[in-house]
Amino acid sequence: MVYYFNSFAPYFLAGLMRNKVLISWTILLPLVLVWGSSFILIKKSLLYFSATEVGILRITITFLFLLPWAIRSLRKIDKKHRNYLIISGVIGSFIPSFMFAIAQTGINSSLAGILNSLTPLFTLILGLSFFRIKASWINTLGVIIGLVGAMGLIYVSGGDNGFVFNIKYASLIIIATVCYAFNVNFIKVYLKDIDALTITVLTFFYIGIPSLIYVLLFSDIPNKIANENNSLLGIGYVSILAIAGTGIALIAFNRLIKISSPVFASSVTYMIPIVAIIWGIIDGEIFKPIYVLWFFLILIGVLMVNTKSSKSHKPLDKELFSRNNKI
Repeated sequence: MVYYFNSFAPYFLAGLMRNKVLISWTILLPLVLVWGSSFILIKKSLLYFSATEVGILRITITFLFLLPWAIRSLRKIDKKHRNYLIISGVIGSFIPSFMFAIAQTGINSSLAGILNSLTPLFTLILGLSFFRIKASWINTLGVIIGLVGAMGLIYVSGGDNGFVFNIKYASLIIIATVCYAFNVNFIKVYLKDIDALTITVLTFFYIGIPSLIYVLLFSDIPNKIANENNSLLGIGYVSILAIAGTGIALIAFNRLIKISSPVFASSVTYMIPIVAIIWGIIDGEIFKPIYVLWFFLILIGVLMVNTKSSKSHKPLDKELFSRNNKI
C-alpha cells in the first residue's frame, strides 16, 4: 500500500501544482481588465470631485461595501495581526488611492497605466532590500532597464518641458507603485496565516472608519451630493472604481499572492497598460508612438526581473515564494 502511495504521490502533487498555476492565471487575467479600467474611471471621477475627494471616496465606499464581511472577520484577528493589517491598509491602499488621483490631474490615464507597470521592479528591489532575497545578474539588469524605460517615458510625455512638466505627477505614480510592491511582500511574509478575504475586508475596516468620519464631518462631499445633480454621476464612477476595482479585485489579488509568488502576483501590471491605453484612445487621449519604445523597455525589464536563471533564487523559493506556505 505504501509502495502504491509513494508511486502515486508525485503525480498527485504535480497535478495540484498545475491546478494552482491554472487558478493563478484565471485570477490574473480578469484583474488585468478590471485594474486596466481603473485609470479611466479615476479620470471620469475627477470631472466631478477633486483628487483628494476621489481618493477618500474610493476608500470610504470600499469600506462600506466590505463592512458586513469585516464585522464577521473581526473575531479571527489577534492584536499582532491587527497592527499588520493597519500597516497593509495604509501603505497598500490608502496612500496609492490619493497618489493616483492627484497624479492624473497632470498626466493622462494611459501614461498612469504604463507607469504602474513598474510595480514588479520595485517588488524585487524591496525584496532584496528588506527580505534578503538574492538576485541574479539578469534580474539586476532588468531593474536598470525598467527604470530607464520609466524615465524615458516620463521625459517624452512632458513634451517641450521634459522632466520639468511631468516629474511632479509621474513621481506620485512611482510612489504608489513602491507602496504596492512593499505591500505585496509584506502580505506574503507577515499575513501568510490569514485568508485573502479577511486581509482585504479588515485592511479597509481599519482605514475606512477614519475615512468615513472625515467624509461626513470635515469634507464638502455631502454638500456636493445634495446640491449638485451631476455629482451623482461622479459617485457612480467612484463606486465602480471602489467596489470592482478595489474591493473585489483586492480579494482576488490577495488570493493570488497566497497561491503564487509576490513577483508573479505583481506581474498583473505587465498587461494593465494595454487596457489603460485602449481606454485612453477611446476617450480621445493623445497617444504618441514613441511611448511604445519606452513601454517595451519597461516590459523587457520586468520580464528579466522574473527570470529565474540563477541558483541564488533557491533560498527565495524555499523561504518566501514557496507554494507550500499555508493558505
